[in-house]
Amino acid sequence: MTLTDDKTPDGHQAPVAPKKKDKTHWLYIMVIAAVILGAAIGLIAPDLGKALKPIGTAFVALIKMIIAPVIFCTIVLGIGSVAKAATVGKVGGLALLYFVTMSTFALAIGLLVGNLIHPGEGLQLKPYEAASGSDSNATVDFLMSLIPGDLPVLPTLVVALLVGFALQGMGKAGEPVLVGIQHIQKVVFRIMMMIMWIAPLGAFGAIAAVVGATGWAAIGSMAILMGAFYLTCALFIVIVLGTILRVVTGLNIFLLLKYLAREYLLIFSTSSSESALPRLIAKMEHAGVSKPVVGITVPTGYSFNLDGTAIYLTMSALFVSTAMGMPMNLGEQIGLLVFMIIASKGAAGVTGAGLATLAAGLQAHRPELLDGMGVIVGIDKFMSEARALTNFTGNAVATLLIGKWTKEIDLNQAKEVLSGARPFDETSVEGH
Repeated sequence: MTLTDDKTPDGHQAPVAPKKKDKTHWLYIMVIAAVILGAAIGLIAPDLGKALKPIGTAFVALIKMIIAPVIFCTIVLGIGSVAKAATVGKVGGLALLYFVTMSTFALAIGLLVGNLIHPGEGLQLKPYEAASGSDSNATVDFLMSLIPGDLPVLPTLVVALLVGFALQGMGKAGEPVLVGIQHIQKVVFRIMMMIMWIAPLGAFGAIAAVVGATGWAAIGSMAILMGAFYLTCALFIVIVLGTILRVVTGLNIFLLLKYLAREYLLIFSTSSSESALPRLIAKMEHAGVSKPVVGITVPTGYSFNLDGTAIYLTMSALFVSTAMGMPMNLGEQIGLLVFMIIASKGAAGVTGAGLATLAAGLQAHRPELLDGMGVIVGIDKFMSEARALTNFTGNAVATLLIGKWTKEIDLNQAKEVLSGARPFDETSVEGH
């Protein structure tokens, strides 16, 4: 933009609107500080740590309160997105088929790893009991009663599916309703953000309580879960995505990772792959994929192709069930997988949506497990980078694959770009 573009008709410089600052990095820092402080209190003063348990329980109750509205809005709008993508033709159909297949595969990998390492074993988490005789605290019980009760998730899911397909069948007549639900979703996600800003308190109480009850065993179990998750994501990118990319296109996954290095730094600093969306679009076009394919695949993938989130959901669910001493049987795990396939769509890029989806899956299958979610709140932020990086890489690989399958990619150009022979022009990001 030139200086003349910023001038008013009388020739004076037009005031530039201040850019709104992203403050979510402060939330990230506060959660880390809260986890460290909670763990320290749990180790130094175990009784005090256990007494802080209601704080974590209250935060989980707030998450439970918002589950049903989040699920309803995302499912209804998700079905609308499927309809729009499907109408695009071959590209949209192939993309959706690939996204559903890879998300299911990623969910299954999370279950497999969770069953192999048994994260959370030996923690023996116990739910907070509001009326436990002489230990009951009237003030705490009163404050807990102020939080509204949660709505049943499975009936909400069924209603959302019916409403979504009904609106899809109405065509243009249903579009105003979809727009209205989009506005409602914005309100729901604003409430979710308000809840997430007290996540440091919830994490502090939950971690202090579990460490106070089990000592170093809790810290070890959380470290095992985080390490296993990071390793699983890395192996998924290198082995699964790398093999598919090599077989279908002949391209090297490591060269692709090097090509997207700046985007990875951006994602790592923000813990969200949304921040790198414009750059991914520009870089995929520069790599030889046609504009229509990129324009359909990348935005759709940001809602439907969440490989890292899928691995996180199933591994975390198994962690909570094992830590509570209530492991899921095979049937419950398969049911959880099917539920997560549906419920994880449409909430990409929203802080706290992953926690809400996890809570929804637990509530739908084993409501008693929700009381163990406070520990996940504490370590969720530590796993967010791996989630975002895996989601982003999955969408980059998907774009190259769809380009190959639809014959809308110049593979020679792609090889030159990934090898560094044709550098990316940073100014090309402007306008996206």
